Parts: sequence; C-alpha cells; structure tokens
Amino acid sequence: MKKAVLCVGIALSLAFVRGGAVPAFAGTTEKGAVVRDGVPAFAGTTEKGAVVGDRKERAAGSRGDQALTGVVDEHLPNRLRLLWSYKTGDEIKASPVISENTVVVGSMDGYVYALDLWGNLKWKFNTGNGIEAPALILDHTVYIGNLTGTLYALDLRSGREKWQYVTDGQISGSANWWKSGLATYILVGSYDYNLHCVDARTGQVVWKYESDNFINGAAACIDGKAIFGGCDGFLHVVDIATGKAMFKINVSTYVPGSAPTQDQLVFVGDYDGGFSCVSLIKREVFWKYTNPKVQLPFVASAAISGTRVVTGSRDKQVYCFVKSDGKLLWQYNTGEKVDASPLICHDKILVTNTRGDVIILKMSDGNPIVTYELGTPIFGNPAVSGGKIFTGGGNGSIYCLGD
Repeated sequence: MKKAVLCVGIALSLAFVRGGAVPAFAGTTEKGAVVRDGVPAFAGTTEKGAVVGDRKERAAGSRGDQALTGVVDEHLPNRLRLLWSYKTGDEIKASPVISENTVVVGSMDGYVYALDLWGNLKWKFNTGNGIEAPALILDHTVYIGNLTGTLYALDLRSGREKWQYVTDGQISGSANWWKSGLATYILVGSYDYNLHCVDARTGQVVWKYESDNFINGAAACIDGKAIFGGCDGFLHVVDIATGKAMFKINVSTYVPGSAPTQDQLVFVGDYDGGFSCVSLIKREVFWKYTNPKVQLPFVASAAISGTRVVTGSRDKQVYCFVKSDGKLLWQYNTGEKVDASPLICHDKILVTNTRGDVIILKMSDGNPIVTYELGTPIFGNPAVSGGKIFTGGGNGSIYCLGD
C-alpha cells in the first residue's frame, strides 16, 4: 500500500494533450521580444548554451545544467541595491529563469510572467492554478507545471500555448530534458508518484516510471539516466531510453529537493535533518551529515563546484563540505530558514533565506561579502544575468538587484 510522507497531493485524473490558449500581452506584438543571435545559457548566465554532441542546445533552467549542479558562469554584483520590482497577483515560490533577455517566473496567482531585463511585462499566461515549479526553457519553448498537475509548453517569444500534458497530481519541481538522436524528451515529476517522460515537440507521453510516493524535486539527467529522490525516501535511477528502473537506493524517509549529480556522486537532503552523498558506483550512501545540535529539514538542493558541495537548511545554516568525504569546511548562520537552493558563481555563493535576506558569501571561507534585506520571504533560488540578481518574493513581487 502506498504511503504519504509529509506531503499533501492533489489527485486528478486523465492525461491528455491539447492546445489553443492565448496569453495576455502587455503592448508587445505576437512576435514577442527581440532575440539576439547568441545562445542563451542556464539560469540567466552568459549566452553559451549546453553543448550536446556537436551542436548547442538552447536551454535554461533554475539549477544551472542537466545535472542540476547549481553553478552559473556569471559574476555577482559588488554591491546590492534595488533596481526595479514587478508585482504579481500572489506570492512567488518558484525560481525565475532567464533566457533570450527574458525573465520567466510562475506565481501562485496561476500566471506565468515573462518580463524583459528592465522589469517590463512582455506577456503573461494563465494556467488556472498556482505555480511552485521553476520553468525549463529549451529551444525557445517554456516548459512549466502547476499545482493542478498540468505541464505546459509555451512559446518563449509570444507566450502562446503549444501543448499541455496533464498528470494526476501537482507538479512542484522543474522539468528537465534529454536528447537522443532526433528526439528530445521532457522529464517531470508529479505527486501522482510518477516521473513522466514526454515528447518535447508534441507533448505525447513516452513513458511513466512509478515510484512509491510523491515526487517533489527535479530529476538530474546525465549519462542517459534520470536521477531523483522522492517522498518514498529512495534515490531512483531510471534509464531514460526505456523508462525502466536501473536501481534505487534507500536514503531517508523523505527527500524534498532535487538530486544534483557530479562524478558519480549524488547529493540529497532529507526531512529528518540529514544531508547525504550517494555513490552511484557503490549504490550506497557514501557519507552523511547531521547537525549534532538540531536536526531540521534540508529542503534546498545542493550546489557543487570542484571539490566542494554547498547547501542550506531550515536550521538557518549554509554548509560547505568536501565533496569526497563530507568534511565540514565551514558553516554560516543566515539568521533564518534557508529553503532556497544556493548558486555558485565562480568564487562566490549566492544564498537567500525566508526572512528575505540576499547574501553573497566567499566560497573559500563562508564569510559574507554583501547582504541586502528584501523584507519578504524568498523560497526559490535567484537567477543571475549581466551582473544582476533576479528573485521572487513571498509578497508576490519580482525583484532585480545590482550595483
């Protein structure tokens, strides 16, 4: 019998694909924004793109790359001041994603918003229910799910709907992607216990892999494998070509975040206050950290760079570990719960907390470089582009900070 662990699902029925909805525009033509010749990169970074084979895929996601490492090739500003803000109709829990000079973010008012880099609305699209999941942007298409459990494909330039695919439970995590030959697949987890693989062009289901509980985070896609943790406490490794389980590893009772992967190591936090490194080669937990004083959930997803892995916890701390053995190098008390995932930008780390603090730390020792108090909770990790920081707030506003 399937159990529910610390999650509340929204049960729906029927999976189908259809199109035709028209977005609301804000003084733009149906052609949308002007697009430069460059290839947009991940999470609002430089326009380098993801190299796959001998061509560049136009892709942007909230965690940097398909392995979800949380690293962006951008320089953070030297000081922080508010440059602009844009108000939506409800709180923002999703992370913004930037591609082709367009900031895309979903709101709990049910709309997907597309802004230019100066905070002007290009278009918005009504999905009919709240949005917690960050967008995936791939080849000029926005893929984003809502709490009804519907995955939408929208044209980045105009906001027009291309297709929709309905799961049987809410979608809280970002979609990811994988390309094989001429086919491109979109993979997204749902509270219907399934990881869904759909055709990127048509929205038709390719396969569904059933876990034993809700799937809250995104799946890392690397080496032909989809890797994710779920509310069943397992780390699942699925063959993307077939949708069949390769193996699964018991990690904890409940994995709320995504599963960043590097060098055959996967890093996941759990609701019991543990942060684990899982070896895909040994198929076991390689090392695990728990705070000896207090065990509060690790909701944030980790960021990995070089020999180090960084994550945040609801115990208010940001932690930096040696990737290979779990040695704690430093920790920094942000003063409030850290639910948003950290981003690594060269030798600096960008973190936020639920008090609304935006903090830039030194990667070397965790000392703060600059902080800014936004005054509203931040639940999703920010995006970085052109030396500016973009983030959403619990008051429903999208903010841009910079020099």
